[in-house]
Formats: sequence, structure tokens, C-alpha cells
Amino acid sequence: MSLWKEFKEFVSKGNVIGLAVAVVLGGAFGAVVVSFTNDILMQLIAAVGGRPDFSKYSVTVNGSEIRYGSFLTAVVSFLIVTAAIFLVVKAINRLLAFRRKQETAAQETELELLRQIRDSLQQQQRRTV
Repeated sequence: MSLWKEFKEFVSKGNVIGLAVAVVLGGAFGAVVVSFTNDILMQLIAAVGGRPDFSKYSVTVNGSEIRYGSFLTAVVSFLIVTAAIFLVVKAINRLLAFRRKQETAAQETELELLRQIRDSLQQQQRRTV
């Protein structure tokens, strides 16, 4: 099999396309979370603390400036992004669990109907014998 043929086969599989969609959606979701963090939450922090980010905070030790504010801003942003992703994953898991529960209930109902049909057919056979 030629390399080009193998490549086309690989790309045409659903996993690659699904991954591409996930990357695009992940990038868009990341932009929304970054905007929410910078434009809303950090502004609320600024209302309380006086600055929308902490990058200006630093301390000088022996003539060296240690910029702990940038690190603190990155940590706050990380925690917000992590919390947002956690909430999205939690919502998706709940939705999937609900769907599984519905499918299980439908299968159990179908199984019960099949049992009733079987029992009814067995009773009819006993009556005719």
C-alpha cells in the first residue's frame, strides 16, 4: 500500500476529524475562558485589590527584582481555567449518565415486554396441547 493511500485512509477515519473538531472547539473555549478571566474576574479582583492583574507586584532582594505578581496572575488564571473545564466536564458526565440511565430503562422495558410476549406464547402453547 502506498504511503499516500495510507495517509488518506488515516485522515478519513473519524478519530482524526473528531480530534480536529476538539482542537478547534478547545481553542474557542479557551478564548472564552481567557476573556472571562481577564475581562470579568480579574476586574472584580481589581475592584477589591486595586489592580486588574498582579504583574506589577515585585520585591527586591539584594538588587534582584523578584516579580511574584506575574506568577500570582498566572496561578489565578490557571485556577479559573481549571475550574471552568471541571464544570464543563462535570456537566457532560451528568448528561451522559442521564442518557445511559434512559437507555437502560428503555432496554429494561423492552426486555420486560419480550418476557411478557414469551410468557403469553407459552400459555397459548399449553392451552393448545
